[in-house]
Amino acid sequence: MFAPVRVPDLSSRPFGLEVERTMAAPPPALYLAWTERFDHWFAAPGSVLMRPVVNAPFFFETDYQGMRSPHYGRFIRLIPDQIVELTWVTGAGGTEGAETMVTVELMPIDSGTRLRLAHAGFADEAARDRHSQAWPLVLEQLDQHTAEPA
Repeated sequence: MFAPVRVPDLSSRPFGLEVERTMAAPPPALYLAWTERFDHWFAAPGSVLMRPVVNAPFFFETDYQGMRSPHYGRFIRLIPDQIVELTWVTGAGGTEGAETMVTVELMPIDSGTRLRLAHAGFADEAARDRHSQAWPLVLEQLDQHTAEPA
C-alpha cells in the first residue's frame, strides 16, 4: 500500500543554511554516494541501514573523535543524478532531536558537479552554526572519496 510522503513542518524552526561546492566526481557517482554508499565516505563502516526508496527510513552512525553519533531519517524525494532530499535527525550537539531537511542538488559542469546542499529546520542559531561549520568539511570528505577510482 502506498503511503503519502509526509514532509516535516519546519515553520517553528526557521534556521537553515546553504553550502555549495564544486566536486570532481560526476552527478551519478555523487547520487550513489548519498543513496547507497554512505559507509564509503561518511558513516561508520557496518552501521548503515539504508535503501534508496522514497519514504524508506534509514539509520547510520558517524564516528568522530571516538564519539559515535546516530543519524536517522527517510528519503523525501529522489531524482536520480539530480536531487536527494531527506530528513535528518541527530541528538545532542546535532539537530537536538529535531527532524530537519537536507536537500542535495547535483548540477553537471565541465569539471564534475556543482553540489548545492541546503539544510533547514534548525530550532536555533547554535545548531545551525554547528552544521554550517561541519557541512563544508563533510563535502570535502565526499569529494576526496568520490574523486578516487572505485
